[in-house]
Order: sequence, then C-alpha cells, then structure tokens
Amino acid sequence: MPSRERATLSRDLADFLVELSIALHKHAMYPQGHPSLQPAAAAVTRRAALLLEDRATLSLGVARHQLVIEGVATDPKHPVLRELAARLHRHHLGAVTFRRGVDVSEVADALKTLAVEAERTGRPLGLEGAERLAAWPHVQLYALTYERLELAEQEGRDRPAEGDARAAQLWVGLARAALATAPDAATPTEPAVIAEAIDARPKGDAAYDQVIVGYLLQIAAELKTAGGTEAAALRRRTSRLIRTLKPETLRRLVEMGGDFVQRRQFVADVTDGMAVDAVLDILTAAAETAQETISHSLVRLLSKLAAHAEAGAEPVRPQADVALREQVRRLLEGWTLPDPNPGAYGTALQRMARSAPVATAPREDRNAAEPDRIVAMALEIGTVGPRLGPAIDQVVSDGRLEQLLDALDAVTAESAASELVRGRLATGDVVRRVANREPVDFKTLERLVPLVGVAAAAPLLDVLATAESRGARRGLLAQLAKMGPAIAATVIARLDDPRWYVIRNLLTVLEEIGPPPDFSAVPFMRHVDARVRLHALKLQLKRPEGRDEALVAGLADQDPRTLRLALGLAIAVERCPDAAVPLLISRATDRALSTDLRVLAIRALGHAVAPAALEALLQLTSGGRTLFGRDKLPPKSPELLVALGALVAGWPQNPRAQARLARAAASGDRDIRHAAAAHDQP
Repeated sequence: MPSRERATLSRDLADFLVELSIALHKHAMYPQGHPSLQPAAAAVTRRAALLLEDRATLSLGVARHQLVIEGVATDPKHPVLRELAARLHRHHLGAVTFRRGVDVSEVADALKTLAVEAERTGRPLGLEGAERLAAWPHVQLYALTYERLELAEQEGRDRPAEGDARAAQLWVGLARAALATAPDAATPTEPAVIAEAIDARPKGDAAYDQVIVGYLLQIAAELKTAGGTEAAALRRRTSRLIRTLKPETLRRLVEMGGDFVQRRQFVADVTDGMAVDAVLDILTAAAETAQETISHSLVRLLSKLAAHAEAGAEPVRPQADVALREQVRRLLEGWTLPDPNPGAYGTALQRMARSAPVATAPREDRNAAEPDRIVAMALEIGTVGPRLGPAIDQVVSDGRLEQLLDALDAVTAESAASELVRGRLATGDVVRRVANREPVDFKTLERLVPLVGVAAAAPLLDVLATAESRGARRGLLAQLAKMGPAIAATVIARLDDPRWYVIRNLLTVLEEIGPPPDFSAVPFMRHVDARVRLHALKLQLKRPEGRDEALVAGLADQDPRTLRLALGLAIAVERCPDAAVPLLISRATDRALSTDLRVLAIRALGHAVAPAALEALLQLTSGGRTLFGRDKLPPKSPELLVALGALVAGWPQNPRAQARLARAAASGDRDIRHAAAAHDQP
C-alpha cells in the first residue's frame, strides 16, 4: 500500500467526535446550570441528527486511547479524541450508540452522567448494571470492563513486559467484548468459543461489531512490532479465531472497516504481523467486501506458499513466509485493477500452482495433493477405483475433512463414488478424530454428525467425559442436544459411570433432549454430589407422575440450590402434597437457613391444605398476648409479612385465620396492613 495513503475519518464524523469531546469536557469543568452547558449539548445533538439522517444508528467503539467509528480507528495521538476515549474507557464502556430521534435533554443528561470521573465515585458506569446504561431512549452505553483479566500464558510470571501486558489485554478484551461477560464472570479465552459467539451475533448490531473490529484493528497493529511470549500467543490465538469464523462473519467484520483505504491498511497490518493462514482469510474477505477480483490461480499459489510456510521443510519455511507476505503487499499496491491477474499472468500463475515445489525435503508421497485429486476426480466422473478408499482416509487423516464435505455438497447427482465417500466419512471413528482435536472444529463437526446419525453419540460422549476445556464441553453438549431423543438410550447406558462430573453431563444432555417416559432419575437424587442431585431433580420434575416424590426429595436436600428449586416448585403447584408439609414447616422455622429460603418455605405453606400448614402459619404470625389477654403480632419481619399473605392465599375463610388477619389489618404499620389487605375483600 502506498505510504502517502492514510485511512481517515470523514469530515462529518470527525467533527461529531470533536464536538462530543468538547461538550463532555465542558460538563466536567463547569457546574450544573452554567450557561455554556446547554449550547454544548445542543451542538452535539445537532451534529448527531445530521449524521442520523441517512443511518438508523451511530455507534462508536471505545479503546484505551482511541475510538472506532464505522470501522475507522481514530489517531491515538489526537489530543481531543484521545481524551474522549480515555474518559469513556475509565468508565469501563466498550461502545456508545446514538439512535435516530435523539434530543437535547437526553444528550445533556448523558453528558452530565459521563462527566463524573469514575475515580471520584469509585464505581464506573460499566459496573452500574443494564438499567443504568440504558437510561435514555436514544442513547445507549455498553459495558466492557477489564478487571482481573489475564491469559493462561501469564501464569507463573512476576511482572510481564509492557508489550506482553498489552498483547494479553487486547486478547482478553476481545474475548470479553465478544462474549459480553459480566465484570465478575470468568471469561473463556479459547478462540473457538469467541468465534462461536461472534458468529452467533445477528447482522446489524453495529455497536457490537464496532467493538470487535476495533480490537482486530488494534491487534493487527500491535503484531506489526510486538515481540515476546504474549505476542506469539496473541498471534496464534488470533489466527485460530479467524480460521474458525464463518466466511460471512469475517466479511461482515471486514466490511465494518470503513472506506477502501482503511480496509487496505488493515490487510497491510495483518500481512506484517499475523500468521500466514490468517493473512489469506482476511485478504479474501477484504477482496470480496471491496468487490475486487483475486483469481483462483493466485489464491492457489498463495495457499501453496502458506502450506510451505506452515509445514514445509525447515529450509523452505522462512522463504515461503517472506514470499507470501511480499506477494500480498504487491497485490495491495496494485489493488485497483478490475482483474489483477489478466492474460499471460493468469496462465503463468496456473502453471506455477501446478508445478512441484523446489528445495523441499524428500518425501514418500511426492505430491501432497494427490489424495485430494483422486477424490475430486472420482466425484466428478462418479466412478470408484481401487485408490479412492485410501485417498479418502488420507485426506481425513491430514485434517482436510472440511474440503471433503464441501466436495460432497457440490455433487449434483449421486453416484457410487459419492456413496463411498459419504460412507467412509459417516463413521464414529471420524467423529472421534474431529472431536479430539484441540481446538475442536465445531463447524466441521456440525456438518459431519448429521451424516453419521445416532452412531456419533458414543464418540462425542467419550470426548465429553475427558474434555478439560469449558468451551469444548459446552460445544459438545450443544452438539449432543441437537441430536434429539434418538440418543437417549446411548446416554442412559452410560449413567453407571463412577465419575460425578460425567453423570452430571449425561443428565444435562437428557434435560436438553427430553428423557424417555419410563426413565426415572430418583436413584441420582440420592447421589453424594449435590451437582448431580440438582440435575436429577430437574429431570424428575419433568415427569408428572414423579413430581411429588421429586419435590419431597428436593425439600429434604441440604444443598441450597436444590432446596431453592424445590421451594420454587412448591409455590408454583396448585396444591402442595401433604408429604411435603412437615419439610416445609421445618424449613420455614430453620434459623440456620438464609432469610430468603425461609420466606420461600412460608409462602409454599399457603399452597398446602393440610391442617399442620395452617397451625404453622398461625404460630409464625403469633406474638403471644398483651397484658389484657388480647392476641398480638410478632415484630415486623419478612417472615411475618409473607406468613400473613400465605393465610390470605390459603385460608381466607378459616375463622382462626380471619381473626389473625383482622388483627393485622388493624395494625399501625402500613406494610402489615398491606399484607392483610386481601382479608377485607369479598
């Protein structure tokens, strides 16, 4: 790319950001009511309204020292915009969106809120919760915090170098932005999990895409000059992320890169810093987004160079790496032709792509692409030869299963060859190979499992039992859930496993697919591990005939989560079973339990018809007698208020309950009167 070209903001966008920064600075400097504040808010509103005439929303992503608006990153050295980015970043904000219809009062109030320094309050806006960030109809703030973030590679190191810390921060910031995790939540950093989250985001979420693109731009720029352990880890992770993203998602993100110059700058930065496979993926996406042409021959040539750079002989790797990056740079310099590979040049590229590499180490299979060609030819002519089976196995073994699936999808008429290819792929062994790779290629697995059918469940369950990554387990559980009730028998047959976490995962799968009518989870409701008991209770509650038994077992459980689930069900049912009443009474009066659990137990007593439930509620609402022998209420408490409500709900016609409610209705405390208010209704 020519050095004189530089990606810049449009004049309108730049003026808007400068106006916003000035207005925010004034709100931070002047007291409320100062005559300079209203004109500043009006100027921002006017600029925003002009920009929103031809767009529904206007979003800007926030980095530490720069902003990203419509895919273009601002200059981190610009003093006014740098200050605006820093102020928003100190509030732990990841993006700000203005919507069509924004008015001066909203902007003024938002500026007033943002002007308060986070250090002064000790509570950045990003930690205030969703309601606080969405306080205005046409101005939306998005939280993004960086507390307690680190990569696995940092463990065991005393003080990382500044560059390493920057690389780690960029990656974890990207992960948190992609997954939209809460500030106190653990953030998975596996590239496959991040890619899945970005793929799942619906098209048109401009604020989300702005933040993701902003991080990719910063990562590409960082990798141009960064070195060290974390930079190498960042390069590997980013490469895996880009390789895992769906092509349409990658095109969507590259398209957010603003104008043509900005996209070329992004590709140029990628060329200098990222792994070669990421360079090719982003180059292709940028070409499609810009509607530029890259010939198949050139793509094949660059792919061949990438293969040599990644897995070629030792002397060839650096040469291939340098050659590929140089070819991409030269392509960017001339990327204004309608076809950059015309005429004789295209013919030469075809010949170069077909020719054997030079200076490669001797190998038994002289042409690495031979198995792929055998399969492609067989599918094209529909004929099966003796070498087709081994060729299919070789392609799978080399990790090129996705290409085989693409070739099968392209078949227009079934033949003996396509049946053989499909039969070789549709096996549990192939599923096991894909699922055992790290990271798991879930996109390929999603395409493969429907071909294999129920037989895919066993290898997936085997890998699930040993998977150490939370992201891998989550993806495998999702894949198993998609297979539906047909795999229930396979899952149930494995429930005799002695490992608690395996049983928990199996019960989770049964929850998702729905257990067979004759399956009972009662044996697992007595398991030594509370997590297993919780999932067993959820399963048993799905069976109407086993619900009462499950409810009683849950109320007797000592695990707070299981007990809370059972109490919620006791409240939800129309009539609580009599066998559960003694347990509810015990829970309602157990001072060792938290107040909220006792309150749930008291409320559930209002859904029971057993006399013991009435006696318990009367006891809970009795404070003894006065000196004159009249009944009195105990001191106000959550338990008293809920018990009065339970009497209203369960025993409105009972004389003893009516007397107690009448006493509460005459109380001088408004809350107590309100709890018994239904007593006066017909």
